[in-house]
Amino acid sequence: MPRGYVFDLDGTVYLDTKLIDGAAEVIQYLKDRGDRVVFLTNKSISTRIDYVNKLSLLGIETTLNEVVNSNYITAKYLMDHMNEKDKVLVIGEQPLVDELIEENIRITTNYKDATYVVIGWDREFNYEKINNAYQAWVRGAKLIATNPDRTCPINNGQIPDCGAMIGALEGATGEPIEIVTGKPSPLLAKYVMEHILRLPPSQCYMVGDRLETDIRMGIENEMNAVLVLTGITTKEMVEKAAYKPTYIIDSIRDIIAI
Repeated sequence: MPRGYVFDLDGTVYLDTKLIDGAAEVIQYLKDRGDRVVFLTNKSISTRIDYVNKLSLLGIETTLNEVVNSNYITAKYLMDHMNEKDKVLVIGEQPLVDELIEENIRITTNYKDATYVVIGWDREFNYEKINNAYQAWVRGAKLIATNPDRTCPINNGQIPDCGAMIGALEGATGEPIEIVTGKPSPLLAKYVMEHILRLPPSQCYMVGDRLETDIRMGIENEMNAVLVLTGITTKEMVEKAAYKPTYIIDSIRDIIAI
């Protein structure tokens, strides 16, 4: 039986625009031996097409069906739960809006019409946006976040991610966000294993650099959880972590040793 590899992107396959050494070669090796590969990112500021193009430029040939981002799984959730009168207010950047529209999700810019509020990473987040989301919530709209990541790794450090937007909304409402669709969501794990890899959890390897998202999703969904040390997490952080990886490797290039 083939194995299924779920690769996080930022901090695992690349850092910003720099490919992790050996990433392209090891991914091609896995595909050549018959294993199945999917790329999974919580980042909501780029479309799946953008990721396909970026990976191609970095030397990793992939298809749209091998890439899942938090925008896509958010759209899937909404498709399953919205009725014909529901509308979504989006707090996020244009790629999130575009991918929701592509899946026929009805969008509104008026908080009075919104029955759902989708919150993504927004580098132009401001008071008007938080107020619009809050006013929609006051009127009964359900709050959904694309991902819980507090920061995103880049070449020279980290920058705030969607977790900062979540914190602002939770500070205003006094309640936790009801649904988070990206990693470590079981909704996302189930979709990837059943619809893309089509393999049981024991044959799947979640490979990533974050304990609270990648490793947690792997452990909670009975996959093999593989931590790489090229991103956010250090070995010292693992010692205090609630979610312990099945394997720890220095980099993606070491995955074939497992």
